[in-house]
Amino acid sequence: MIPSTLRQAAQDANGVLLAEGSGDHLLTAVTIDSRSIDGGELFVAIPGERVNGHDYAKAALDSGAGAVLIDDVERALATGADPTRLIHVASTQDSLGLLAKANLVRVRERGNPLVVGVTGSVGKTTTKDLLATILSSRGPIIAPPGSFNNELGLPLTVLRADENTATLVLEMGADRIGNLEHLTTIAPLDIGVVLAVARAHLGEFGGIENVARAKSELVAGIRPHGTAILNADDHRVAAMAAMADTVVTFSRNGNGDVYASDISLTDEGKPTFTLHSGDETARVDLGLVGEHHVANALAAATVGLVAGLPIDQIAASMANLGAASPHRMDVWRAGRLTVIDDSYNANPDSMRAGLDALSRMANGGPSLAVLGAMLELGEDSDREHRAIGESMAALGIDRLMSISAPALAEGARRVGVETIELESIDDAWHVLRDEELTGTILLKGSNGSRIWQLADRLKEDLC
Repeated sequence: MIPSTLRQAAQDANGVLLAEGSGDHLLTAVTIDSRSIDGGELFVAIPGERVNGHDYAKAALDSGAGAVLIDDVERALATGADPTRLIHVASTQDSLGLLAKANLVRVRERGNPLVVGVTGSVGKTTTKDLLATILSSRGPIIAPPGSFNNELGLPLTVLRADENTATLVLEMGADRIGNLEHLTTIAPLDIGVVLAVARAHLGEFGGIENVARAKSELVAGIRPHGTAILNADDHRVAAMAAMADTVVTFSRNGNGDVYASDISLTDEGKPTFTLHSGDETARVDLGLVGEHHVANALAAATVGLVAGLPIDQIAASMANLGAASPHRMDVWRAGRLTVIDDSYNANPDSMRAGLDALSRMANGGPSLAVLGAMLELGEDSDREHRAIGESMAALGIDRLMSISAPALAEGARRVGVETIELESIDDAWHVLRDEELTGTILLKGSNGSRIWQLADRLKEDLC
């Protein structure tokens, strides 16, 4: 963050100081977690489902925060917080975005950062992690940890940028039309990447065409003379080219400006391929597990090429990255057991990719899919779950442990896959704990299914 005074922060946030007396005090960072305060931060009090940040207003100031951004005056003052250090706004969440927007304007006035945004129904976080690796050679880089991709996480990432930032990589998520328009208003992009339009959040969006419409908002949020990087293999993404001034496409099928050939997998399930851009080629040996990561790697490589990096350097840097974010194709081993932890989230396309990785890595040996529900699929939910279950026999997967996903279990049983149907994470843990686990296990489900908690328990118990 470029430091600013309380008075300037109040102006940026479209707010007012509750009382005069500290307007010239300098703020050096922004946080929404009072436990992370080191000194000089603006603490933004976010009302949450279980915790309300306003209840920590005085504690934040006592810990060294320079000021607190509030929208509930009575609640903040009730803690005994100094009113001269309180900035009152209509909505702390909305004003967090305004603060980030103002900070990026100042960063661009003082420097020349490359701002890259990534969206898509699948692959956002992995592509973001690849970009953070590839683009680090440009100089100081800011990229979000994990999946900081919403109306809170993205502004906090933008607020980490300062005049020394060479590259700002942003992951942009959406579960409703208008989300990406809002995020790109905070951070207009120099390069925007759309990975795929898949069947995620269908219940919220009301159909896949609305998913495409939502993702296209990222392309509309690219600055004049910026570049849209689009997946030529997805016809809904490719159609977004009409919205952009400059377009560069990528394809794992050989149809894009940047494409892959000679794709194969190692015994560990890691993809290798030849990267093509014009007359240039480079061999890529990914450190990631799963053939579906070829498309993510192509997208990241295309950004690197547009940014002017040599193709050989791009290829080499991608080999150094494993699973950088938790619960995303994180492969670990304990004795005779191999675990594929892809439990952060799931939709029908990513579920199929995970099962394909399980099949390939098991290579005929014992295989168990521990799967939770895919959420937010609306009226298609039962059909999609049943289809996933029915696909398992053809992949040669031995067993399914289905957790709170009856249609998934029904589909697997229909094709003869041995199925254990359970109701809770605790039930699943008791079954796994009592088994002598060997072979290969996949853990996957939507974030709300909490399969990631099971993955954490298993790793803690075995490693």
